Formats: sequence, C-alpha cells, structure tokens
Amino acid sequence: MSLMTLTTAITGNQDPNFYAGRADAYDDHQTGTPLDTLNTRAAYNAEHHNPMYAAGYYARVLEIRRETADINDLQADIAHTEHLGRAA
Repeated sequence: MSLMTLTTAITGNQDPNFYAGRADAYDDHQTGTPLDTLNTRAAYNAEHHNPMYAAGYYARVLEIRRETADINDLQADIAHTEHLGRAA
C-alpha cells in the first residue's frame, strides 16, 4: 500500500512537476529511506526525469539535510550542556 501526499492547490505559473518531486522526496523520507539513498535518487532524477520534477525532489532533499544537521547540532548542544551540568 502506498501513501498519498496531499498538497495545496497550485496557482499561477507554478509547475506541478516541481511539487510532485517534492512530494515524492517527502514520502520517501517518511517511509525511512536513508539520506544517502535520497541523494542518489535525486542525482538519478536529474538525469532521467522532468527537470522541474528533479528540482523539486532535490529541493526537498536539501531541506531534509538541513533539518538533520540542525537536529544533530541541537542534540550535541544538549549533551554538552548536560555533561557540563553533571561536572559542576
């Protein structure tokens, strides 16, 4: 069974392929696909899919990478603060 990602209505000159790529990257990430695999799929999409679809997929992968980096930084800060708190 697959999951369907619902998005808001697209208006104006926005390309639906861009949002389809973003939705697919979101779905892939939600199902537990590792970040390295998402990067590989983004590179594959750049060569074999509609350019706007590939751009949307890669844009979401970049957001996931930034979110992951932010979470890792916050966890490191918390661990460092807790460690300092115990030493005092």
